[in-house]
Amino acid sequence: MTAAPETSPGRKYLAVTRDLIDQLMTDQWPSIAAAARAIADAVLAGRTVHAFGTGHSHILAEELYYRAGGLVGVRPILFEGFMLHASAPLSTALERLSGLAEAIVEDHGVEKGDVVVVASNSGSNATTTELVAAVQARGAVVVAVTSIAHATSGQARRPVLPRLHEAAEIVIDNGGAVGDAAVTVDGVDQKVGPTSTVVGAAALDAVVAEAVGLLAAAGVRPQVYASSNTVDGDSANSRFTVTG
Repeated sequence: MTAAPETSPGRKYLAVTRDLIDQLMTDQWPSIAAAARAIADAVLAGRTVHAFGTGHSHILAEELYYRAGGLVGVRPILFEGFMLHASAPLSTALERLSGLAEAIVEDHGVEKGDVVVVASNSGSNATTTELVAAVQARGAVVVAVTSIAHATSGQARRPVLPRLHEAAEIVIDNGGAVGDAAVTVDGVDQKVGPTSTVVGAAALDAVVAEAVGLLAAAGVRPQVYASSNTVDGDSANSRFTVTG
């Protein structure tokens, strides 16, 4: 099999993604460390970690939930209308609709001392910014995963409320390009290769790993899921109550 040229679109995408993940270990490490500390402190205090995202960003909320190697007790805020499988246009319309976030938070339950991870590449949709305000009003700490380059670009849709990176206590910048897609292909009008999902997942899995390390260093044995696709996975996970 002939190797792909170094300048092929796929290789360009992998190179861009690799560089952005490298930035997580350098420029973004203080934010990752702060997020890990907040989550470890919440677990030590018996509080809950929640995760939220709309559209493709809900994938990052699921990445933290019931995951092999993930913390037990993470509660994702998964509202089906914000997902894409039923109706992508409806998901887009709902994430821009003011007034939903308060009802969702009230139904889900967020309390003082909790940590809420909020993923949004644009950081400007009404539901996201209103949800941040709602959980902060209840005393929760918000960890944001967003693209500051996109949020502050002249090409971004203009928000009415503060953008996610302006409101969250801890901000992890995914470093993504305006519009998310990062690779230009000759003869194609639009760029391809969105980076927010893979970089966001890497950032959050690093946060969890770091938080688990902090808990272990504090003499606490954190509850972590095993893979259900291993011989002993089901029996290991049967000790835990799955939250959701």
